[in-house]
Amino acid sequence: MTSVPTIAAIETTVFRLPMHGELRWGSQSSLAEARHVLVRVTLSDGSAGVAEAPPRPTIYGETASTIVAIIREELAPRLIGQPADKAWARMAPIRNNHTARGAIDMAIHDALAQGAGRSLAEQLGAVRTKVRVSYILGIGDREEVLAEAERVVAEGVRVLKVKVGRDWEEDIERIRDLQAMFGERVELYADANETMDGENAAARLAALRDLGLRYCEEPLPVEQVRARASLRSRKILPIIADDSAFTLRDLQRELELDTFDVLNIKTPRTGYSESLAMVKAACKAGKGVMVGSQAGSTIGTARAAVFAARAEVEHPSELSFFLKLREEITDRRLRLVDGWLSVEEALAVRIDPERLREMTVRL
Repeated sequence: MTSVPTIAAIETTVFRLPMHGELRWGSQSSLAEARHVLVRVTLSDGSAGVAEAPPRPTIYGETASTIVAIIREELAPRLIGQPADKAWARMAPIRNNHTARGAIDMAIHDALAQGAGRSLAEQLGAVRTKVRVSYILGIGDREEVLAEAERVVAEGVRVLKVKVGRDWEEDIERIRDLQAMFGERVELYADANETMDGENAAARLAALRDLGLRYCEEPLPVEQVRARASLRSRKILPIIADDSAFTLRDLQRELELDTFDVLNIKTPRTGYSESLAMVKAACKAGKGVMVGSQAGSTIGTARAAVFAARAEVEHPSELSFFLKLREEITDRRLRLVDGWLSVEEALAVRIDPERLREMTVRL
């Protein structure tokens, strides 16, 4: 019986990637550049894996500095010299710090696959050869948003996730504009980022349904648990759970109260280990599954795409944020073909050392 390798080293590199414009969502969140942390884990057998930790202060409370610090001061000391397959459990006592822990876990799986001589897809039980992709379309100047939509559809996007919530009338007009531009060639759904309330949520979901949108993500604030359960019970429009199901513990609460229809799993915040458990729990309860990349660069998108190739993931997954980036740290860019992303291409993505050096940020 082959022994499980131990963790020999964990390294972090902060990098920045300029974007085409700014992504705005919710009541006040925005992202002007991708400033992420590359996490590299080396095992005792010499194998190494990498993954991306995306700081989102308004979502998880993490910054690039806190990710680097928590790994250096708390997580690495708990993991160095320990069996790689026990890492997720050993990180559990460190609360929150979602993407720091998630990136370590994904990098470990990447390294374990390499050491075993198999692909990451085989390691994760992925069976699909391609995954259907959606693109996150933020809030902003209408002409700029429409121009962005036109650009990404030309690059292969066929599903748009439209951010709503700052100006409802403007949101509806933007959706109508998109439908006029693309017709049935492009499917739409909405992400409200918790901006609706108990008085308007039902009517607004009905309006989105009548416009032909597929579903709506997080219409109500997470803390309004009973209101969210009641809204979902009316079956106006399928509801996606994201912010309400950060962790397996959160998901168990949401399943018990039956608050959603489709689970949006984001591997950067739950790694592969907990994400696999969440898929199992959601499917057992009869829920659908999609995968979000948390505005990941190409390396983050590639890691999420391989997970999205599991058989249970049947809904379009947010795997095209790389189209919003001007630069990359990888040896290639991913391509979309009529709305689909190749898993083989995702598996082939590697870090380009020279590009990483050019984009490295010294804290």
